[in-house]
Amino acid sequence: MDEQQPSPEQRRARANGRDAKRAARAARAGNSVPFITRAVPYYEVLGEEGLSIIERNADTILEEVGIEFREDPEALELLRQAGATISGELVRFPRGLCRAIIQRSAPREFTQHARNPARSVQIGGKHTVFAPAYGSPFIRSLDEGRRYARLEDFQNFVKLAYLAPSLHHSGGTIVEPVDLPVNKRHLDMVYSHIKYSDKPFMGSVTAAERAQDSVEMAKLAFGADCYQADGRLKTMLVSLINANSPMTFDATMLGALKVYARNNQATIVTPFILAGAMSPVTVAGTAAQTLAEALAGMTLAQIVNPGAPVILGSFASSISMQSGAPTFGTPEPALVLYAMAALARRLGVPFRSGGSLCASKIPDAQAAFESAQTLLPTCLAGVNFVLHTAGWLEGGLSMGYEKFMMDVDQAGMMHTLLAGIDLSENGQAMDAIREVGPGKHFLGCAHTQANFENAFYRSSIADNNSVEQWDAEGSLDATQRAAVLWKRQLAEYQPPPLDVAIDEALLDFMARRKAAAPDANY
Repeated sequence: MDEQQPSPEQRRARANGRDAKRAARAARAGNSVPFITRAVPYYEVLGEEGLSIIERNADTILEEVGIEFREDPEALELLRQAGATISGELVRFPRGLCRAIIQRSAPREFTQHARNPARSVQIGGKHTVFAPAYGSPFIRSLDEGRRYARLEDFQNFVKLAYLAPSLHHSGGTIVEPVDLPVNKRHLDMVYSHIKYSDKPFMGSVTAAERAQDSVEMAKLAFGADCYQADGRLKTMLVSLINANSPMTFDATMLGALKVYARNNQATIVTPFILAGAMSPVTVAGTAAQTLAEALAGMTLAQIVNPGAPVILGSFASSISMQSGAPTFGTPEPALVLYAMAALARRLGVPFRSGGSLCASKIPDAQAAFESAQTLLPTCLAGVNFVLHTAGWLEGGLSMGYEKFMMDVDQAGMMHTLLAGIDLSENGQAMDAIREVGPGKHFLGCAHTQANFENAFYRSSIADNNSVEQWDAEGSLDATQRAAVLWKRQLAEYQPPPLDVAIDEALLDFMARRKAAAPDANY
């Protein structure tokens, strides 16, 4: 007897099932994308009139108030030659000069290359790159509580960032390894990024010579592949240049900025502002000052080397008007972030801000809601480079092991949010609706069976089981589950390949540089 042929409905269901499985496999592969390309619109809080007011006010600050460039005669002379007015160390810029210089040469977006080309990131446009938190002198863990960070902690966080599919970047000074001399620790930090990860990373900015060391180590890591076809160095480093708000750049930051710009490496020019202390208490006033300071720093980078990549940075938090302590996750910094993202797009440069910021000392409910109230605006606003995505505690003074894992989980959710709505045939799911019909359920249909592995974001931290199962498994809270996770990941870590000759060259360079300088805490 001939085998009964499937009906048209069954054929459609089977075909839809195969398509769904392919889509699911693609979705699993997409979990490790090197960067996010958003498919949702930007959230805007200001229209043309409001943005124009802030731009005009920033130009007024640059023209009438000025920006100090301290203890750097070369920077002052370069700015004078470009058309600025110099009075001592105070620089005033004719209205529109900074914008004209930046728009003439700064790239709208650029590639930061990783030593593993599959990990290179695109910064700017509709792209978002997540990087770990930065600069904490302390760590916190469930086992040890709070203590000073050591090189071992730095290496641990590089490894955890390497293993995190939702983080695209190894970061920079993830923690300060205080067991090493200040004038030498940058060598071990850069080496750790190269040795224990193959994601892109940041360089040192604590002195001009340390910035140059970072460039030289990146060149060793990339070998002959460190140059572009035009003979310029590839952009292998993105590094953080903070303005000393209000309206000041110091010699340390200026020295590092010039080194990186001359070597075609990217700089994130970021005013670090606690509104009410380092800027006006209002959103519009803080945004105008932030824009003015960032414009001044990016202008110098373009004068030093036209075309060197720059990122407009904004780090604006509020303070408690009772104690003066910084606060995070409040509405006003989110509004500054939204405004600055739009201003960066109008200027035509990539934008850095946001993260998972909180003032809480431990990864508790305060840490969770403050971090969420920073990370969600970060993603909705269209931030291109997100520093402090994972690990931030205590206003940045501490890097938390458990907090890091919780934040990595939330960053994964943002991948799904920014991907928008799937409108493919599989996403529309009309065959599933036809197959099930009224009054039944979708659990057993072909579409659900084909998509169930990747139908919804699966948290690595949250517990969604019954209370009985949760109790049987030890009644662990989220912090305890995160502790189990980071320890398991470090125990199972396997380093990416690194050529033995490159490793030896890096170690030799470090040994020579360390021998040339006595230990110093500066």
